[in-house]
Amino acid sequence: MGSSVIEKITARAIRASKRIILPESHDSRVLKAAQEITRLGYARVILLGARQRLEADAVRLGVCLAGVEILDPADDSARETYVERLYQLRKAKGMTREQAAKLLGVPVYYGAQVVANGLADGMVAGSMCPTADTIRSSLWSVGTAPGCRTVSSCSLMQTIISEIGVDGALIFADTGVVPEPTTEQLADIAVHAGQCCRDLLEVEPRVAMLSFSTKGSAHGPMVQAVIDATKLAQAKRPDMKIDGELQADAAIIPEIATAKVRPGTSEVAGRANVLVFPNLSVGNICYKLVERLGRAIALGPLLLGLAKPINDLSRGCSVEDIVLIAAITAVQADAAAGSDK
Repeated sequence: MGSSVIEKITARAIRASKRIILPESHDSRVLKAAQEITRLGYARVILLGARQRLEADAVRLGVCLAGVEILDPADDSARETYVERLYQLRKAKGMTREQAAKLLGVPVYYGAQVVANGLADGMVAGSMCPTADTIRSSLWSVGTAPGCRTVSSCSLMQTIISEIGVDGALIFADTGVVPEPTTEQLADIAVHAGQCCRDLLEVEPRVAMLSFSTKGSAHGPMVQAVIDATKLAQAKRPDMKIDGELQADAAIIPEIATAKVRPGTSEVAGRANVLVFPNLSVGNICYKLVERLGRAIALGPLLLGLAKPINDLSRGCSVEDIVLIAAITAVQADAAAGSDK
């Protein structure tokens, strides 16, 4: 990878030694990733599934599962506790106990309950299931973080331009979840993306609320929505540097910020390390273009706003993607544990 930021994250993951559950053990990529995560020491891996099948699959793939914990839901004494918890949570919406038990037969839902029960510090899923299931399983287990009503996502972008962001790394949000955020949702996205920057990049976040306008250079409902969200985010976290509306170049290039923003009025312009997009179309398109045309490393989308770290994978993910997302999840779990002290 050749990234100092990623090297720092993986070193922190090794020190944290967190337990990360990978529920989709029927995916050969997950088994290979479990071996690699364990070899590198990024986390203590829990695989979900029947031991006999997993061991047979490992032999077939030439994978060593030494040091990997295997949790079989069929033999798990906590299974009925999870069924009851899910039933109690969803019965007002019409879910029966039998439906709860059936749903927990889906690995991502069972894995999320293991995290909620404190037997794993975080979960990485999505190589075989849609994002909607990863998010729903999270909401029906660990729930949202205190004071948060929005689950969103971000991508950690490691670019080749070392002078921007943090040694070339930036947080892009939202890149995967909320299509058309309301003012409150966009403010939540900004705050939680900023916290993700602090947790992963270990720097003070400088959050830019992006628009096609910089400080009144254009007007209209789309610009006003960003201005309103900026004010709300600033009110939610007055301790965090959040500013907008800013065009992308004014957010990250000091010389352009000097030309477009009145000197001394912004602590973010030209120095942003978090870019918050006005909607999902913009965020998703931008991160893919930066990844493919700008030769950046894109990690994520990472889920934001949950009470415990659960992260989603693309169904086209590689083994290396799973390994690195597991390391990031371990670091997030360690940061969350530190903030609770």
